[in-house]
Amino acid sequence: MSEPVVVQGTTVASPYDHGVAVQSGSAPISDDFTKGSKQEVRCRDPIFALLLYANVGAICGVVGAYGTAAFEKAFGDANSTVDWAPYLYAAAVTGIFSMVLAGIMFLVMMRIPQFLIKTSLIFVVILSGVWCVIAFVGGNIIGGIIGAVFFALMMCYARAVWSRIPFATCNLVTAMTAVKLNCGVVFASYFFLLLAFGWSILWTIALVGIWDDTITCVVNEAGQNVCTEVNYGILFGMFVSYFFTHQVIQNTIHVTVAGVVGTWWFAPEEASSCCSAGLCDSMKRAMTTSFGSICFGSLIVAIIQALRALANAARSNDDGNAILVCIAECILQCLASIVEYFNKWAFIYVGLYGYGYLEAGKNVFTLFKNRGWEAIIADDLVSNTLFFVSVVVGGIAGAVGLVLSVTTDWFAQAASNGQAASFWLGFVIGLVLTSIAMSAIASAVNAVIVLFAEAPAEFQQNHPELSQKMRDTWQATFPGCL
Repeated sequence: MSEPVVVQGTTVASPYDHGVAVQSGSAPISDDFTKGSKQEVRCRDPIFALLLYANVGAICGVVGAYGTAAFEKAFGDANSTVDWAPYLYAAAVTGIFSMVLAGIMFLVMMRIPQFLIKTSLIFVVILSGVWCVIAFVGGNIIGGIIGAVFFALMMCYARAVWSRIPFATCNLVTAMTAVKLNCGVVFASYFFLLLAFGWSILWTIALVGIWDDTITCVVNEAGQNVCTEVNYGILFGMFVSYFFTHQVIQNTIHVTVAGVVGTWWFAPEEASSCCSAGLCDSMKRAMTTSFGSICFGSLIVAIIQALRALANAARSNDDGNAILVCIAECILQCLASIVEYFNKWAFIYVGLYGYGYLEAGKNVFTLFKNRGWEAIIADDLVSNTLFFVSVVVGGIAGAVGLVLSVTTDWFAQAASNGQAASFWLGFVIGLVLTSIAMSAIASAVNAVIVLFAEAPAEFQQNHPELSQKMRDTWQATFPGCL
């Protein structure tokens, strides 16, 4: 008998020794692959957790040193270079609205998953077509041609994957079943969402303080408002700080949900209630022994995202060679996508078995390679759907911000720019906060894929109805890959 496995702090039977034989159609796993197993309980990658604590402490210190003075200027000093009060009001209102709407969309996802998957796929195709039309109408022939190429590619992609929608739907339904039975993960997502919202406000206060302390604007003889140059070193540090903490918050949800789904998979009696033992232990492990691994992967993505934001700021301010800056943005976008893709799967193993960050990533990709599922995991229709939902909420939150700018006098001094600023502020806040809420579903989906590749027999034993549906749809979509 194999040693019991701990799935996020909950001891369950070994996922490889339940006495249930895997069906003969299962693909054999080669000898060079080591199946996931219980890891020694100790803090993994602790230095990166310390960096996160130092980051939060530094921002709190900045708020204490500069934030009070900056807020006094923003709310009561007529000589302040920027009136920040309306932006903070709009951020608070759109943030609260986004949290409520994110919860509603979570319920909608549980009711009509297949419809949303189809809608999101059609949305991507339409979006590429709109880009093409706008480019041609605006006289940008090159942009229009590129848009036409992308539109054609997206049409081909939609046609190729349309038959796979039932597979994606079944995967999503299985994941949502686990989430519904452990509905406490929804409240956990809201808890982390509130942390993200609070962090955004705290970071904004720190940025306001640094900005007012380092940027000086004066009116020259021509009546123009001239400001000192932006310190890109400070700006880069602030971007890293913001993205680092946000990534940690989002990935902590990811790891927690992975542990809950793992417990539900192997020992459903331990993960079939709102505040189940699986949920409590998963969250405890994610915030303690596995926290350093979460911070490790999050920091890598944060640095790349900060560099992208810096390049975008430089391009907006016409600093540097525009072509080189554009190339840098494209390269950084590709790097960010690669690392985020690696993290998505690595954190599943972190949540299930307590591996360190690098070892977890290596093991899960070895699993997929030996199963022959590289193409399957690349076919990510569910994440497109969740992104679509986040964009919808972001757009609605942006509309709320626009309504605020029209119906209140908050932006009276900002003229026409106030409406655009309030819309984009609401859009960004809604997009970010909803992405964190939707990540509970995304994490459950990814965990289901990993567990179905590694332990299909246990799924058949504990959840026969769902297992049969998964087997039927996966076999129909990818013959011979089960």
